Amino acid sequence: MTDERIYHDTSPLKEKLSGKKIKVALLSHRNPDGDAIGATLALYNIFKSMGHEANVIVPNIVPVFLQWMPGYKGVTVFEKMNKKAERIISESDLIFLVDFNELSRVKEFEKTVLESKAYKVMIDHHPGPQQIADSIFSDTSVSSSSELVFEVVCDLNLDQYIDKDVAQCIYAGIMADTGCFSYNSSNPKTFEIVSRLLSYGFDKDQIYYNVYDNFSANRLQLLGYCLHEKMKVLEKYRTAFISLSKEEMKKFQFQPGDSEGFVNYPLSIKGICFTALFTENKDYVKISFRSKGNFAVNEFSKKYFNGGGHKNAAGGESYVSLEKTLETFINLLPEFEKELLSNDA
Repeated sequence: MTDERIYHDTSPLKEKLSGKKIKVALLSHRNPDGDAIGATLALYNIFKSMGHEANVIVPNIVPVFLQWMPGYKGVTVFEKMNKKAERIISESDLIFLVDFNELSRVKEFEKTVLESKAYKVMIDHHPGPQQIADSIFSDTSVSSSSELVFEVVCDLNLDQYIDKDVAQCIYAGIMADTGCFSYNSSNPKTFEIVSRLLSYGFDKDQIYYNVYDNFSANRLQLLGYCLHEKMKVLEKYRTAFISLSKEEMKKFQFQPGDSEGFVNYPLSIKGICFTALFTENKDYVKISFRSKGNFAVNEFSKKYFNGGGHKNAAGGESYVSLEKTLETFINLLPEFEKELLSNDA
């Protein structure tokens, strides 16, 4: 799979931002992660500094370990304030779609976005962007949407508005989407950008602490339970998976973001190249997929589980029971046995 880059002329966007005060809505996807929040809040802080009226809207709750980011108080959570969110979107002059490239990722307010007459801008690094924006800045070769935000901001000649707060948000987004620079970060340009960000004087070690050393005891106990009781290893298919029911999550007082990164643990088992995490929600089963080598989990997820993402990191959803979802997943594996066994990872 080759890298894809769609990078529109910045002139129309530059013109809209350089004039009178406008209303800007910054939207990000369901179950927002560090990259999504870092990228949107970086733009939020820049547009506020420029004098524009900016608002960040996410479909559901932001994990606690991301709520330290500068500008977080400017985030509107749709599931808590849907009327306010819809009003902001419908009244905006400019709408940014950040870290997603299809409106199904914001299905809670998809209709409102479609009906809006605002000028729409996409900044994203996932493959296969839909043509849902007037200006598209999409590049699958970058580490993260946060890195791409930095590039777009510089091309708009707005880097004068990058300060310590903005730099922290972008850095946190890059760090989170590369697993602390352990994957998807081999391009020297990524580290050149990080070097420029560090020149603004923030403490990168503190950011690591805020994101990775700031969990509850319940979260660690849940991780232990998952690894000891719920991890299933299918050596025949070089696959491992974890599943969590609503009752199990309730037992450990589950909070949004508590299972972040769990899907990666089985991938450290020798010989395993495909992992999945299934978490049962009220109306659907949320699924995370990870892989090594050439096994494209985004294609697997898109075909069978209403999802998508990156080649080696993707997500999906199932609208049948957790038991039926697991049964479907396991029954699919023989179809990919040859591909998984021959994987070069």
